[in-house]
Amino acid sequence: MLTVFSMFLLYQKISQTTALGFLAFAMVFFIGGDFLRQKYAALNDLALHVFGPIMRESEAHKLAGTSFLIVGVAFVVLVFPRDIVSLTLLFLCFADPLASYVGIRFGKEKILGNKTVQGFLAAFVTCMLCSYLFLSWKDYPADRLLIFSLFAGLVGSLAELIPIANLDDNLTLPIVSATGLSLLFYFFGFFA
Repeated sequence: MLTVFSMFLLYQKISQTTALGFLAFAMVFFIGGDFLRQKYAALNDLALHVFGPIMRESEAHKLAGTSFLIVGVAFVVLVFPRDIVSLTLLFLCFADPLASYVGIRFGKEKILGNKTVQGFLAAFVTCMLCSYLFLSWKDYPADRLLIFSLFAGLVGSLAELIPIANLDDNLTLPIVSATGLSLLFYFFGFFA
C-alpha cells in the first residue's frame, strides 16, 4: 500500500514524461532483477531472504507482483489522462490489498475462484470512496459525483475480481480499471 500510495503522491507533483522516466528505470531495475534472480539461485536466495516477508510463496520462482505492477502502471500512465491514472493508482493502493485482507479474514461465500463476496464488497466500497474523495478534491461536478462514484466502485471491484487469462492482477487491475474509468468519464462528461 505504501509503495503505490507513494507513487500516487509523486504522480500528483511530476509531469507525465518524468513519471514515464521513473517507471522505465523501475522496469529495468525490478524486472531485470526479477529475471536475474530466476537465472541465478544465489541471487534468488538473497532476494527471498530480503523480500520474503512481503512476497507471495508463488513468486519464489517466477516474476514478482511488483514487476507486473510496474508494467501495468507504465501502460496506464502512457495511455490515459492524469486523473484516470490517479484514480487507478488509488484503486491499486487501497482496494486490491483491502479486498484481499477482508476476503481472507472474513470471506465465507466464494464467488469466483478464491475471491469472496466480502472481498468484492470491500473493493467496491473502497473504490467508491476513493473516487468520491479524489474527484471532490479535484472539483468535479458535485451533481454527478455520487452516481459516478458508485459506478467507479463497480469498475474497480470488477477489475479486482475477474481474472483475465491467468495474468497477474497487478497488471490487469490498472489496465481494466483505467479503461472502465475512461468510459465513465466519457459518459458522465468529465473529459474537458
